[in-house]
Amino acid sequence: MRSVLIVAYDIADDKRRTKVHTKLKGFGEALQYSLFRCMLTPVQRLHMRSALWEILNHAEDRVLLIDLGPDDGRGRTALESWGLPLEDPAPTGGPLII
Repeated sequence: MRSVLIVAYDIADDKRRTKVHTKLKGFGEALQYSLFRCMLTPVQRLHMRSALWEILNHAEDRVLLIDLGPDDGRGRTALESWGLPLEDPAPTGGPLII
């Protein structure tokens, strides 16, 4: 079952920040520059963690994951957007792009 995750990051170095942003594009959609919405299975979440851990400087950077719940439940309704509406992200049933 897929869960909706909000991924926010604070990366100290410009090059690492760009790499994290690029890597996260393969797992979800950017809501803001350092804020992503991802709909992931537990296995996809582990892949994302592994991919990001290789980039991060754990003494300087921070990535925050907020689990909003299942895609077919609270996860779909937990976000409220003012202004430009949120679109449903493309289904992630296919292969992961890393």
